[in-house]
Amino acid sequence: MSETDGYIVPDLLRENLRLVFCGTAPSRISARARAYYANPENKFWRTLHQVGLTPELVRPQDYARLLEWDIGLTDIAKRHSGVDAALPREAFAPLELTEKVLRYRPRTLAFTSKRAAAESLGTTTGKLPYGLLEDRRIGETRLWVLPSTSPLGHNHFSLEPWQALAEYIRALE
Repeated sequence: MSETDGYIVPDLLRENLRLVFCGTAPSRISARARAYYANPENKFWRTLHQVGLTPELVRPQDYARLLEWDIGLTDIAKRHSGVDAALPREAFAPLELTEKVLRYRPRTLAFTSKRAAAESLGTTTGKLPYGLLEDRRIGETRLWVLPSTSPLGHNHFSLEPWQALAEYIRALE
């Protein structure tokens, strides 16, 4: 039995990526599609293109193309799906995520919601700012917190932290 058994959507990881996005868990729509951010109302793919992290709009089912731009994907809850508020405590696997980050050594890990960051870092959402976490790293990997692109979080969405991340990533090149 491998450590990835039961993953609803497989990780998209390889060594030394410039950027890995970490979500909370696949939505029900993403679980059915076996693709990241597959809800047509989710802003993830449009946002990546809008801020210039991808030169074209990628379809959810083509998520593996992100490797062309040195970008990977994972979730903090790989074996559960649904809205964040309905996920059981045991859904979250912060140690597994830390092990992946230490193994694959991305330059930057960007959490696509405060909940994903809080569960990964053992803190509360209220204590996390959007943007670069100046005082936190996993190994040498820099950490970012971004507003959720989920349609459920549309009232809290702001493009500005995503734009700041894109500028930061471009400066690494």
